[in-house]
Amino acid sequence: MRQLYKILVLIVALAMFLSACGPAAAPATEAPVAPAAAATEAPAAVATEAPAAGGMQIPDTVAGKFNVAMVLIGPHDDGGWSQAHYEGLQYVEKEVANTHVAYVENVPEGADSEQVFRSLARKGFNLIIGTSFGFGDPMEIVAGEFPDSMFIHLTGIKSNKTNFGNLMGAMENMKYLAGMLAGARAKKDGVTKIGYMATFPIPEELRLGNAIALGMRKTCPECTMDVKWINTWHDPVLEKEAAASLFDAGAQVVFTGADTPAVADVAQEKGKWGVTYDWYGSCKVEHCLTAPYWVWGPEYARIANGIIAKTYVPGWDYFDANTGALGLYGFMEGQELTAGVKDLDPALIQEIRDTLVKMQKGEFTRFDVFAGPIKDNKGNIVVEAGKKLEQVDLDAFPEYNLPCTVKACMKWWAEGITAELP
Repeated sequence: MRQLYKILVLIVALAMFLSACGPAAAPATEAPVAPAAAATEAPAAVATEAPAAGGMQIPDTVAGKFNVAMVLIGPHDDGGWSQAHYEGLQYVEKEVANTHVAYVENVPEGADSEQVFRSLARKGFNLIIGTSFGFGDPMEIVAGEFPDSMFIHLTGIKSNKTNFGNLMGAMENMKYLAGMLAGARAKKDGVTKIGYMATFPIPEELRLGNAIALGMRKTCPECTMDVKWINTWHDPVLEKEAAASLFDAGAQVVFTGADTPAVADVAQEKGKWGVTYDWYGSCKVEHCLTAPYWVWGPEYARIANGIIAKTYVPGWDYFDANTGALGLYGFMEGQELTAGVKDLDPALIQEIRDTLVKMQKGEFTRFDVFAGPIKDNKGNIVVEAGKKLEQVDLDAFPEYNLPCTVKACMKWWAEGITAELP
């Protein structure tokens, strides 16, 4: 009995020790680092002694430093959206002098996230970044309570112009080019259908889906595109199931709007083609056609330096490809064409390269992607010849009551898309 008692005491002591160590998250050391976002140091892990908000550990600030906190919708090593932001945070720590960075991962949208943002602000973080659309309303509320902290929201449309703004980039450019590749691939394979696995019915997802379709129709006018909504940003199992259903319905190439590389993994199994998203490292299997991806580091560093210098004014910060923050896998410096692109028409590959160069020079922007004439999938003219959509059109639904220049704002599907409006 005494020996058993000693064993039990040791077990309890070990459990208490492990609990005190907390759930500190480690960086994904096995993943390669994109040249434009390289970092040698990982952000500080979640502080072990910090109080919890909604069951989540809140990291501490470091006195005398510029403190940056990032709130992630998924795990920091998800192979997609969250990992791209995480690497951007690493870049800030490396490139912005006297900076301490931290992150909280797997934070659900809604009330739980509001508690996290409020706790970070109470800790005294100078810059707090929320990386998901559904964080917008909670961040707006908390920003009003903590005027000394700066809040930057990803993908939203709200700003108080003082300490709460949003940040997004023209990913429609890269989706358009990827759509051209997908259309050409489908046409060459003799199966003129592609698929789009969309997340939530918000303007961003319709905008990106339409950009894909516009590119697709440029290289394959007879091609059509199915859409399947999954209503989640990060669910590897559901993403695989949805990708499989689009492939099984006849799609030769399937795009994802979600966070993991699941679509390429399913394409590999079925001998078809997947287009991953968000992170350059997501396109790693042979049947990944390409990946439109983000390089957040320089943009985050620009904002952090602006806040430190007291020159940054939050608002509607929407960057284009000339910033270097957008990429198309296989076409950026130091990258090789994927197996699914190498055997396409060399003239098309050169056209993609030439258009990409124009984008990087600022000569072809997001507004050129949506230059008329453009028809919707009902045969109506959405954008007249000689006209281009403006920023408000890209960001809004009519229900938002914003001054769109076209009646439908972004609530329309482009010609060739088989889906109904959400």
